Amino acid sequence: MSTESTFGRVGVPQRVVVALAAATHFVVGMLMGTSLGFTIGANGGSDLAVGLVSTAYFVGLMCFAPVWGAIADVTGRRKAVLVGTSAAATLAIAPLVVVRDPWLSIGVRALYATFAAGFMPIMLAVSSERGGGSGRGRALGFFNSARAVGLSGGQFAAGVLLGLLLPSALFAVVVGFSLLSTVTAVFVETRGGPSGSAGRVDIETVTAEVRRRLLPAVDDRTHLRRHGLRWLYVALALRNATVLGVLALMPVYLPDHLGLSEFEMGALLALNPAGQVVFMYVFGRIADDSGRKGLVVVGMAGSAVFALVAAAAAVPASPDARLAVAAAAFVLIAASFSAMTTGALAFIGDVAPTGRESELMGLRSTAKGVGGVVGPALVGVLAGAFGYEAAFVAASLLACAATALVAGLLGESRPVARRDASVGGD
Repeated sequence: MSTESTFGRVGVPQRVVVALAAATHFVVGMLMGTSLGFTIGANGGSDLAVGLVSTAYFVGLMCFAPVWGAIADVTGRRKAVLVGTSAAATLAIAPLVVVRDPWLSIGVRALYATFAAGFMPIMLAVSSERGGGSGRGRALGFFNSARAVGLSGGQFAAGVLLGLLLPSALFAVVVGFSLLSTVTAVFVETRGGPSGSAGRVDIETVTAEVRRRLLPAVDDRTHLRRHGLRWLYVALALRNATVLGVLALMPVYLPDHLGLSEFEMGALLALNPAGQVVFMYVFGRIADDSGRKGLVVVGMAGSAVFALVAAAAAVPASPDARLAVAAAAFVLIAASFSAMTTGALAFIGDVAPTGRESELMGLRSTAKGVGGVVGPALVGVLAGAFGYEAAFVAASLLACAATALVAGLLGESRPVARRDASVGGD
């Protein structure tokens, strides 16, 4: 795999296209998820039902992100897969304009996720390739900063629009953002896929190859053992069960348990992705200069502390103090997530064999999806039985286990040439 950095030569217009596609895609996911969670809770839905809004989304990611990534790699038609899945995701959202039943709404969320799962593995692979071995962290940091802009905007917009628009109008806005993301994706330069695969579109061939990649034989799993890659996926699932489980209950925890207003809820939820805008880029540079593993370990540990601080937000009697502690929790998770994600993505890009990068980026989404499926349901059940604080503390134990895994079993993957250069080597 070439280690030449091409990110610095990408023109400003293409960087704008990538940033706009990422930002609008994640505005959609965040605005839809927060709005559904809030409206279901406000209409008497249980904590479990609120948690299932996130679970439905991550089921789609878990099952389909590696499938779309593998299809893009096998066919070499990343652009077609990217645009096709984006368009299908937009169509999937449309029923929310008229659907009001909470269980049907959760089903629509799951259908949307099935197609939206194609976006990340392809865009991450494209960004990773542009960065090359020496600039991979910076390239991925730039993409994730744009992603964070969308997440922040979606959270803040949810806090504002929930108080201004009826659900039908609110979800029409969501459809509009999704359509904009789809149109923008048409202009993303994907640079194709693996060499020699662009003409291979036979359904049977593609299906067989995707199946082989997703269910590899014992002698075809060497790439999963490079530098402990398989343990990274396990740790990501554990860590995401903690964080996504806690975050799934925030649309109820913040207004009902902490007594915050809808606007304050939206502003707090926006702190996390807003912080990522800066942290992702900073940690991208650190990943290139100092390595990947340290960032992953620190990010995992910070995720455990986030759950504890979120639980502690209920302790102060003063509303202002509760708001301040909750704000500290969201800044902490912004930094922790940025460190972990930048390190993990650069790590995967380092160890991925040629022609399998979208696939392995998709497997990262699968690991995240496992946590997203288990976490919200588990934390929702624990919150209903023992209260929010106890549920958040219990969830932090999973992130502690993830930290121990990566600290002990992950190897540094940063290219040797880059390490030599950073310490004055030839």
